[in-house]
Amino acid sequence: MENQLREKRVKSYSVMRSVLDYTMGILYLAAATFLFFAEKFGFEMENFDLTFRYMFGGICALYGAWRIYRGVKKDYY
Repeated sequence: MENQLREKRVKSYSVMRSVLDYTMGILYLAAATFLFFAEKFGFEMENFDLTFRYMFGGICALYGAWRIYRGVKKDYY
């Protein structure tokens, strides 16, 4: 009985973490998309250099993809 309760807790934790990873991954990918295409969305970002925006957008895209991959893999232990 105790083992079943532990397995249920582990499974619910895994589902919660994967949903969090999917959500955060999508948010990071959205931020990267915004940084890459800010002018096309009608935003003028005069304070940020174009090279910095592209580099930071690339980092956000890589991290977002990794978060989604981790959510798919569900290997938290």
